[in-house]
Amino acid sequence: MTPPLKDAQQARASILSFAIDLPNLCSLAGLFSAVIAIYFAFLENFPAAMIGLLWAIFFDWSDGIIARKMQARTPEQSEFGGQLDSLIDIISFGVCPAVLLLSYGDFSLWYLPGAFVILAAGVLRLSYFNVFGLVKTSTYRGLAIDNNGIILTLVFILEGFVSTTIFATTLYAVIVMLALLNVAPINTPKLTGRWYTVITAYTLLLTMFYGWKIVT
Repeated sequence: MTPPLKDAQQARASILSFAIDLPNLCSLAGLFSAVIAIYFAFLENFPAAMIGLLWAIFFDWSDGIIARKMQARTPEQSEFGGQLDSLIDIISFGVCPAVLLLSYGDFSLWYLPGAFVILAAGVLRLSYFNVFGLVKTSTYRGLAIDNNGIILTLVFILEGFVSTTIFATTLYAVIVMLALLNVAPINTPKLTGRWYTVITAYTLLLTMFYGWKIVT
């Protein structure tokens, strides 16, 4: 007679079966976008890196919307998707900003503390959220980590229009500010509804702007 625990383990879905779930595919598209951003950050092609980061933001917003519209998803798919989204968030909005800062600073040791701070804040912020969730039903404790990407893609508009020294100082200051806000004891609203339209328009407009910077 097969023990019940062994039966449960055999009935458990495979890891890759969760990858064909549409919201999770969207999350993985965001991960791919973040990898593109990191790749071009290493190459110091910052406009291309910003395009990757913009689409990481877009897919991060999209996966939750798709998930909420799919009523046939199992509890396991929903739980798996939440964990997947959280892990991808730390890469997109923690690792990627850290690499951007280090790359822009030519990987000088002076930029290492800033890279650590934004990554550590992201890990702490997401760990806190995974344990405690939202405050009430529509409020985050601390600044949601996807805002790191939104703000950085806006800040990088200045790159090339001001001196390298001024922009490097500004970027460092913004990175530290975002890290502090990620873990600050403040409540911030969860942006939904029409804000998705705003994010879509933001992604398309800035993608065209950074695409123009690449070709000119």
